[in-house]
Amino acid sequence: MAFAFAHPYEIEPAYSRPVAYFCMEYAIHQPLKIYAGGLGFLAGSHLRSAYALRQNLVGVGILWKYGYYDQVRHPDQSMAVLFQEKIYHFLVDTGIQYPIQIHGQPVQVKVWYLPPERFQTAPLFLLTTDVEGNDYLARTTSFKLYDADLAAQLAADIVLGIGGAKLFEHLGWKPEIYHLNESHALPLAFYLYEKYQRLEEVKKRLVFTNHTPEAAGNPQNDFGLLEEMSFFGGLSADQVRQVTGIDGPVFNHTLAALRMAGLTNGVSEIHTRTLHKMWAAYPEISPICSITNAQHAGYWADAELYEAAAAHDVKALQERKHRLKEALFEVVADQCGKLFDPEVLTIVIARRFAGYKRLDLLLREPQAFEALIQDSRHPVQLIWAGKPYPTDAGAIGLFNHLVQLSKQHPNIAVLTGYELSLSKQLKAGADVWLNTPRLTREASGTSGMTAAMNGALNVSIPDGWFAEFARDEENSFVIPAAPPDWPVEQMDAHDAAQLYRVLTRKVIPLYYENPSHWYQMMMNSLRDVLPQFDSNRLAKQYYEILYRPEEYDPVSGS
Repeated sequence: MAFAFAHPYEIEPAYSRPVAYFCMEYAIHQPLKIYAGGLGFLAGSHLRSAYALRQNLVGVGILWKYGYYDQVRHPDQSMAVLFQEKIYHFLVDTGIQYPIQIHGQPVQVKVWYLPPERFQTAPLFLLTTDVEGNDYLARTTSFKLYDADLAAQLAADIVLGIGGAKLFEHLGWKPEIYHLNESHALPLAFYLYEKYQRLEEVKKRLVFTNHTPEAAGNPQNDFGLLEEMSFFGGLSADQVRQVTGIDGPVFNHTLAALRMAGLTNGVSEIHTRTLHKMWAAYPEISPICSITNAQHAGYWADAELYEAAAAHDVKALQERKHRLKEALFEVVADQCGKLFDPEVLTIVIARRFAGYKRLDLLLREPQAFEALIQDSRHPVQLIWAGKPYPTDAGAIGLFNHLVQLSKQHPNIAVLTGYELSLSKQLKAGADVWLNTPRLTREASGTSGMTAAMNGALNVSIPDGWFAEFARDEENSFVIPAAPPDWPVEQMDAHDAAQLYRVLTRKVIPLYYENPSHWYQMMMNSLRDVLPQFDSNRLAKQYYEILYRPEEYDPVSGS
């Protein structure tokens, strides 16, 4: 029996335009481990909001057999990487299977379905090449999210882009808009060009979100390799050069997306300005608007904290935060054998281990660090967590350095398993959510939003979303940042000094000496993060702005 698809909920008329949303990862719920980090957290929240608002949107992703990886430990507590098969009995086998071309060879793609009622999301279709009849190499394409092998990465892009586009030929549901959430699914653009034969027809249907100025998120690859991999579908090299305007031997994925999309968005106001500067010298790119990322409050926000804040009940707020800290400290005790004190100021530094995020900025001033962690009058507890890229030796080395450091101090913990579940516990149990990226490098930084939704005060460089949220010493603490054009060493030295100035002169004394103001700041933060940084706003703006590229006015920005 053929799989019959129709949206299982009644569509709100304002959101009736059919949209297909393509993303390489989705962080929807802890049991579905098909995500690595912030991109997936954003996509998961987007699908939850699309469901809440009854939008006519369908997600497309890949069913990663081993997920990203499981972060475990070696016998000495240092980090180990485990690839373990994931089993999902809550997914529906659609019975849909069809071939695509990868490296000039036919590869079968099978389709699984996550119904909306499972986790309250828009419908999500997940593709896999782990299918009988495919050879082993083809099957491995959907094994590991962000496989270190370049050919495997490109093959996954083809599965998501062309495999995802072909899916809709089997569903009887026709998108009017195709949304590339990052450039991974770029082969979709070539599929659409092959179908419509005119770039203007593609631009009417294709929109693009860029999430980072970092080189790793804006790949460039050998043109010949891409052609050999069948990355361009049925288009010839001459057709690709003509439609993208990229003539040289190196193919820039982001530039191609910018030139083939009808409209692009940056994920914060600062990031959008950065994109305009990055791409100003390139003609024929799409307009770039700003739609700041957001997270789903219905999933992330702690209801009891909000009830206490609404009633201005400081005692209830204090008691709830105390219980949330105790719950987090059970995890600390279990993993690290340390008994943290819920009365002590707890600073959490948890995110993807990338160099520009500077998770070790606190360590840059050794004397100041020792004074910080040994202060008995105003004690602090530090918790680090995060998943380095599994083949990034430098990032794993930093993680292991922190583990070794933590062995010397009873008030420092380094946790493994930074996924949705632990992320929620860390944000709920943190007093301070610390974020120290180099200015303009953090495109959005959504973890701070969900920390604020759980009563943690952000202490951060004024980058990404935070610059739009922060009111210094009223709802958060702003670390004055060095100009982004300074040399890296000078920038890091400046920002480390400013970080310690903010912590030692403002944050720590306030927590211990003026708790009433601390809790007022917490209530301000809980209030100010909503509704602007709830993904319902994001999903609404996508429909009002991004999904109407033909109506966008670059002058007015809407």
